[in-house]
This record gives sequence, C-alpha cells and structure tokens, in this order.
Amino acid sequence: MSFQKLDILAFAAHPDDVELSCSGTLASHIAMGYKVGVIDFTRGELGTRGTPETRKEEADKATEILKIHVRENLGFADGFFRNDQEHQIGVIEVIRRYQPTIVLANAVSDRHIDHGRAAQLTHDACFLSGLRKIHTKEQDGSLQNPWRPQAVYHYLQDRYLHPDLIMDITPYWDVKVQAIKAYKTQFYDPNSEEPETPISSSDYFNFLEARAREMGRLIGVTFGEGFMKNTPIGATNLMKLL
Repeated sequence: MSFQKLDILAFAAHPDDVELSCSGTLASHIAMGYKVGVIDFTRGELGTRGTPETRKEEADKATEILKIHVRENLGFADGFFRNDQEHQIGVIEVIRRYQPTIVLANAVSDRHIDHGRAAQLTHDACFLSGLRKIHTKEQDGSLQNPWRPQAVYHYLQDRYLHPDLIMDITPYWDVKVQAIKAYKTQFYDPNSEEPETPISSSDYFNFLEARAREMGRLIGVTFGEGFMKNTPIGATNLMKLL
C-alpha cells in the first residue's frame, strides 16, 4: 500500500467537526507546506438534516476548499461507536498508516455525546499505537510498524472550555467560513424545509465568529482557534512562544 506520512492528522466524530473547530489551523499549516489529513469516524447518519450521501458530497467539497491531502471515513456507527478494542484497533491502523507528528481530536467534553467519546478514543488509540506487541496490518496484508504521535491537541467545539493553546487563524478565517458553508444541508438556508437544529439558525454563524474573535482577542489577533492538551506544552526556547 502506498505510504504518505502526514505532519498533522485531525480526527472527528462527524463530517463538519473539523471544519467548525480547527479548519483555520489546518489551512494555515497547509499553506506553510505541511501535510495534513482528516479522519471522520462516522458518516453523520443520525444527523437531523441531510443524509450520509449529502454529507459525503459536502465533506469532499470542504476537503477541496481546505486543500486537505488525505481524508478517510471509518464508517463507525454514529451515536453508538465505543471506545473499545475493536474501534481502537481501527484508529490505530490509521495512525500507523500515516504516522502523524501531531494529532488533533474532538473536544474532551461537549454538548454532543459523540464528541467526548471520540476524544477519549483518539487519545487512547494514540498511546496504544506505540505499543509494539499490538499487531496491525495494512489492507494489503503487510505488517504495520508501531507509531505514537508526539502530541495530541483537543479542539474546542460547542461548549466553552479554557484553552491551553490558541492558534492565530486571522488570514484563514474566510477559508474556514467557506469550508463550513460547504455543508449546505447542515447550516442556515432560508429555503430549506428541513427541521431546525442548534446549528442551522442564522444566528449560529454569529456565534462562530464571536467565539473566534474571543479566542483571537486573548492573543492579540482578530481570529483564533483554541485547543486543550492533557499534558503540559513543552518548549526549549521561550522566544518561540511569542
């Protein structure tokens, strides 16, 4: 199987989680020349609006807008996937396939129950992926090598959580908005006849902008994206943290 090492691999419980929460960060790193991928756990089949088919089309469009290098969907059951051995192995296989230096994961706690569960699943799989006595294979039958990412960051979602790190996404705010709006079935459309949801009102984009401006204000920029980390953020040069 062809191998493509990624610098950053973002995991998401649903298509559109990444676009809503960390797409500005992904776009900025792609612009810097880093290789970036996205792994969606589910097809979002339990979503009130749209269908798995339309979500796939929308995810493909957002991927094109963001210039993501690799995107896969693991086909886990929306609402019912678990942090168990079967699902951990599925995530380990992806981590070992792309050997990311950094992993981005769902919020550790959020309104949607899948988000916190996906966060823990990703965190645990990143650790287990480094254990050489766990054996996994590629689709062609070849054995995978152990791999553990150097860092796991959890992006913020619906609930406000205190960030440990904020990325300046000001130059990429418009790209982020375009990627979000690629999910036409999920967000505000005055002509839609589908039921209202917490994210489909016209006010929701005001919330997204307000959150991004709040994050940005904390670091002296216009727009930001916040992240949490389970372990301290290390550095060797204070000047690089400015």
